[in-house]
Amino acid sequence: MVATPIGNLGDITHRALEVLAGADVIAAEDTRVTRGLLTHFGIGAKLVPLHAHNERGGAQKVVGWIGEGKRVAFVSDAGTPAVSDPGAALVGAVRAAGHPVFPIPGASALTTALSAAGIEADGVVFAGFLPSRGAERRERIAQLAAGPWAIALFESPHRVAQTLEDLHAALGERDVVVARELTKLFETVARVPLAGAREWIEADPDRTKGEFVLVVEGRPVEATSALDPRKVLATLLAELPVKQAVALAVKLTGGKRNELYSLALELKNGV
Repeated sequence: MVATPIGNLGDITHRALEVLAGADVIAAEDTRVTRGLLTHFGIGAKLVPLHAHNERGGAQKVVGWIGEGKRVAFVSDAGTPAVSDPGAALVGAVRAAGHPVFPIPGASALTTALSAAGIEADGVVFAGFLPSRGAERRERIAQLAAGPWAIALFESPHRVAQTLEDLHAALGERDVVVARELTKLFETVARVPLAGAREWIEADPDRTKGEFVLVVEGRPVEATSALDPRKVLATLLAELPVKQAVALAVKLTGGKRNELYSLALELKNGV
C-alpha cells in the first residue's frame, strides 16, 4: 500500500519510489493519473485498474499474482490508500489469503491539514466525505455534533459552501479551518468562524475551487461529562425521525432503549 503525493511530486518518499520501481504489477485507482506519476520518475511497470467499482474482483486477481510470487503495489490517485479511497477490501482479501500487507507511508491530505490547522484537541474524528443529502446526511452531522472532539472531513468544491452552512447549524459557534489545494500552487489554509464560513468562502470565487479538508474545533470535554438524555433527544428530534433519534441517543447516553423511546414520544407530543 503505497502513499503518493497529494499535489507536490517532491513529497514522494525514497522508499515509495523503490517499491514502485521494483513492483511487477502496480494496481491503481486511475491508471491515467498513476501513469503520469510514474513517467515523471522514469518508472516503467505493468499498470492495472483497481478502483471502487471493481475492487473486490480486482483484489482476487491481486491475490493470484501474489500467489505466483509477483510483487504487487497499490496506489490511489493521491495520498494514502484506503483513507476515503479504495484499498480496504484489497487489504482484507490479501490478508485473508495468508499474504502480508506492507504500508509504505507518505503524504495524506488528512494529516497534512491537521498539522497546519492549529486546532488544539484531545482527539479528532475523521468523517471522510459526508453523505450528499437527506436523512443520512443529517444523521451523520448530528452524530458529529454530539461528540466533544475536533472533526476533520473531506469535501468537494461544488458542495463545500453548503457543508459549512450545515456544520454551523449543527455545531454552533466554533471555528473551522478550511484547507484547500494542499501542497499545490494555490494552497490555502484559513481559520474562520463557522458562523461566517459560507459567506467567507463565497466572497471569492477562487476559494470554492479545488479539493478541501475541513477541520472543526471540538467542544470542551467538560460539556459532555454528563449528557442529559432529555436534551440529547430534544436536539436529535429536531433533525431526525423518532426511531433514528432514539438509536443515536442510546449510543450517546448509554440509556435504555425503551425508556428513551418513551421519553422521545413525550417530547415529540409536547408532553
